Amino acid sequence: MNNVRVLVGTRKGAFVLSSDGKRDRWDVSGPHFAGWEIYHVKGSPADPNRLYASQSSGWFGQLIQRSNDGGKTWAPVGNQFTYDGVPGTHQWYDGTAHPWEFKRVWHLEPSLTDPETVYAGVEDAALFRSTDGGQTWGELSGLRGHGSGPHWQPGAGGMCLHTIVLDPSDPQRIFIAISAAGAFRSDDAGKTWRPINKGLKSEGIPDPAAEVGHCVHRIAMHPSRPGVLFMQKHWDIMRSDDSGDSWREVSGNLPTDFGFPIDIHAHEPETIYVVPIKSDSEHYPPEGKLRVYRSRTGGDEWEALTNGLPQSNCYVNVLRDAMAVDSLESCGVYFGTTGGQVYASRDAGDTWAPIVRDLPAVLSVEVQTLP
Repeated sequence: MNNVRVLVGTRKGAFVLSSDGKRDRWDVSGPHFAGWEIYHVKGSPADPNRLYASQSSGWFGQLIQRSNDGGKTWAPVGNQFTYDGVPGTHQWYDGTAHPWEFKRVWHLEPSLTDPETVYAGVEDAALFRSTDGGQTWGELSGLRGHGSGPHWQPGAGGMCLHTIVLDPSDPQRIFIAISAAGAFRSDDAGKTWRPINKGLKSEGIPDPAAEVGHCVHRIAMHPSRPGVLFMQKHWDIMRSDDSGDSWREVSGNLPTDFGFPIDIHAHEPETIYVVPIKSDSEHYPPEGKLRVYRSRTGGDEWEALTNGLPQSNCYVNVLRDAMAVDSLESCGVYFGTTGGQVYASRDAGDTWAPIVRDLPAVLSVEVQTLP
């Protein structure tokens, strides 16, 4: 029977939640790095024991932590990020030799095939890669070299590169998303990039249909259909059937199309999940009812999933990296809230239960299905 490991990053440490395939009882390990903000924790698909964590604080700066034993022990790795040959620092890069500040690592994306290779998306927006398990990092400078950088703008959380999606069918293809610049794709392993925002429309920018400047919150891909992408945007749920070359809206009958996370059922590539919140100024569920919405048709038609979720006086938020799925036969869906709850569904969203409560505000949730 498979086991499941849920990796949770919070405002005050990381937690590792473990269960067997029944997923009815959970062991909790943590807090690891107590008191530190853990923006993201993710495991390597190539090695179930290899985990990476982004650890930061306003006082001590930014660190990358690595575990080689599934989160039992950790050690910091690397202390240098290099920008076009100019050394930076993990802890702070003040821009004196480079025009971009490096404040924190928002997202870590390990290679699908090599546990030593991992990507990091940072604020201000840049993309880095390590091929030695996080010991050293080099910038994939073609992203900012695209030339559209002067038109990028910070979202409410900063100008962050928060999403990295690797194409399992093409090791040369990488997708990223930046708030507020939009989505970009590389077809040559990160050497060159181009915006993929055709069809996106955003109020509040000089050209609502501009090539860049859109606030993309999250992109999701099902590994069986790498040419199909789903996007949660700052307003609008979007779909692309041509690897991002064009997008169309699939918000359908959602009560609001503002939100942060979006994910896809492990075995049903047309089944997608979002968590709507009221607006960009009111980051809580509409009517104070925490509802996950599921579409089994790839968008447009949505159903509210409420069984086991609070349906009154609930004013939490679910952030962009705080939803994930497992790959068991009955797909499990997980999400964490800014109120410190991590909810799980063992039946693809039909019913929910909290597997842990009263954590610090949850920043990220990732899941590993283990042998």
